[in-house]
Amino acid sequence: MTINPFEFRTVPSMEMAWGGAKRIGQIIAARFAARKVLLVTDAGLVKAGMIAPIAASLEAAGFSVAIFDKVVADPPESVLYGCVEEARQVAADIVIGLGGGSSLDIAKLAAVLLSSEQSLADMYGVGKVQGARFPLVLVPTTAGTGSEVTNISIITTGETTKMGVVSPELYADFVLLDAELTVGLPQVHTAATGIDAMVHAIEAYTSKHKKNPLSDALAREALRLLGRNLIAACKEPSNRDAREGMLLGATLAGQAFSNSPVAAVHALAYPLGGHYHIPHGLSNALMLGPVLRYNAQAAAPLYAELADVLGVTGSGDATARSEYFVAHMQVLMDESGAPRRLRDVGVTDNSLAMLAADAMKQTRLLVNNPVEVREEDALALYREAF
Repeated sequence: MTINPFEFRTVPSMEMAWGGAKRIGQIIAARFAARKVLLVTDAGLVKAGMIAPIAASLEAAGFSVAIFDKVVADPPESVLYGCVEEARQVAADIVIGLGGGSSLDIAKLAAVLLSSEQSLADMYGVGKVQGARFPLVLVPTTAGTGSEVTNISIITTGETTKMGVVSPELYADFVLLDAELTVGLPQVHTAATGIDAMVHAIEAYTSKHKKNPLSDALAREALRLLGRNLIAACKEPSNRDAREGMLLGATLAGQAFSNSPVAAVHALAYPLGGHYHIPHGLSNALMLGPVLRYNAQAAAPLYAELADVLGVTGSGDATARSEYFVAHMQVLMDESGAPRRLRDVGVTDNSLAMLAADAMKQTRLLVNNPVEVREEDALALYREAF
């Protein structure tokens, strides 16, 4: 088999340890000379008592800690600027992002902006970040976005629009995977973030341009772990094996799609977040079924391979096996307890055309889809999901 030329990048160092966040000071002290931490998180995690023991661990290891807890879902530019300002006030020299994808995305860009004269506006797009950044540690508290191992940050830039910064500078120096942090995640969030991770694996595996043997291997193992553990994690929140399987699966999926980019599911999900503030993982889950069926016209052989990864039974050719795969994903999503229709999360029928028009702006993503998606196709997909 001839292997097409490809490049693969990821973070240089990662550690997985149950309960590791409570020992984070000890874990990172020898890795970094910096000692003035800006800890980027959200107010919900502070109120839940998750941040205090982590800050205490850092302080016990000789770090000073300032906490920025103003991150919100779909964070706007103002949150990022506030984070950078707070870091400058305390003369922070290392950034730790701890939370869901939004907190990690803000931490990544804050670490860049703290050492750069470049404006944020000039960074939007692919490969536009210039210069170095501050030391960066990322600790995810959801098993979904994979942001801890991607070179991507997504920021809300207007009332309803999102833009991405994609650049190698956004890869963290160190990632700590502690699945104990995900135990308190409610079922609906566990389901939505878990399906989000499965979307990452599937879209990386079927991506049109940069799919490669390494991303494929990661996507397959990610999907195997996620498919095997999703329902257990949703139904048994304290199941350690399921939680660790989900977190590792989400991280592997992040490594896959960071190198073989996502496509139409994400392109159609972003307008839902922009207009209706539906959490990113849930918006992906809502659009997955329709897009899988639409893409099967080109991706059936790959879906058949993923059916084998998930242990889906049923015989037949690639088309038949592809249909079994799509049906199996539908069953998983139904059993997870995540909302299944756009109408169930407040989307109105008269907004679908507007959403379809907005989705067309996501050219960075749509170019990766195995089948071309025109505006009328996007509208049909939204109608199917409604």
